[in-house]
Amino acid sequence: MSKLILVTGGAGFIGSHLIPKLISAGYKIRVLDSLSSQVHGVLPEGLDWLRSEHIDFIRGSVTNRDDWSRALQDVDAVVHLAAETGTGQSMYEVARYNEVNSQGTALMFEVLGKHSGHHVKRVVLSSSRSVYGEGAYLSPAKGNVRVCPDARSGKALGSAEWEPVCPDLGTPLQLVPTLETDKIAPSSIYAATKYAQEDLVRIGCQSMGIGYCIFRLQNVYGERQSLNNPYTGILSIFSTKIRRDSELPLFEDGNESRDFIHVDDVTDALLAGLVIERSPDAIINVGSGVATSVREVAEELSRAFGKEPKVVVTGQFRIGDIRHNYADIDRLKQLLNVTPKVSLKEGLRLFAAWVEQQPLPEDQLERANQELRDRKLMN
Repeated sequence: MSKLILVTGGAGFIGSHLIPKLISAGYKIRVLDSLSSQVHGVLPEGLDWLRSEHIDFIRGSVTNRDDWSRALQDVDAVVHLAAETGTGQSMYEVARYNEVNSQGTALMFEVLGKHSGHHVKRVVLSSSRSVYGEGAYLSPAKGNVRVCPDARSGKALGSAEWEPVCPDLGTPLQLVPTLETDKIAPSSIYAATKYAQEDLVRIGCQSMGIGYCIFRLQNVYGERQSLNNPYTGILSIFSTKIRRDSELPLFEDGNESRDFIHVDDVTDALLAGLVIERSPDAIINVGSGVATSVREVAEELSRAFGKEPKVVVTGQFRIGDIRHNYADIDRLKQLLNVTPKVSLKEGLRLFAAWVEQQPLPEDQLERANQELRDRKLMN
């Protein structure tokens, strides 16, 4: 008999790439998804694939006990993707982010704990690189000691002091890949809720004898990501502006960097964490292992659309944003034998080709930014 896998948030971006791979691997699928209008639009479109005979779709919320009870019935494993995302928005929608991300995960374990006959043998969680806060660095002034600086202060940002400095000496630092064992220092509410999810999964699974795999995803991009959500997904935001021949506004000086990882590589990792016979019971970074500046990715994305880059450095900043972070992916390779395959240039080409087939979205970035300014979370 085929195993039944519950994918929460499965109607979303990552789920739409993961589920076909699960079906190809012989699994039966159940999806629990609220079809949030912020992600999918007011009237969700493009979800015909959910009507597959291999998929049992439940429209419901991870914050609802009855929905969890129904969704977990006869399930062999859970891939927990459902979450509110968006660093900036999380700073003022605090209760909602906590309810969906933290409380929703807690409710899953409470429901499992009250059903001793459950079949769940593994939980796979999509967490976030945001739990690290700023990435890892070496401090040359201290003999190249590894340091993980605290979040940059509003005062420093207001003075355009963009780069983190050695916490002890105030001297320049050298960026290095972040390890899973590096300091945890969330600098946003979103990050704090993702770290809470991690602890809930680790402790809940250990106490119930369930295997687990926690993936700290870097900046995931690719075809079918939401083009309607102005609170997250820098490439979606930029793509809309490029199609409208608008300038691409770069926060700070445009040299802040991220680790961009294509969704196909992410779903390969999620699948591996699910199908590997012996549960890793580990936290694993998922990224390309390459740091790319926001300026570089804006310019490369413009070229993928066949246009000359129109970038403008704004000097604006958001409280809770980090300066740099990219992943050390040795554990991903060693534990799961997964190595990212999609280069940034190829991934942006695929993304741009898909975007050009989609309706042109409204540019909602200024509205989202104004919400932050109104709450003194953005200059």
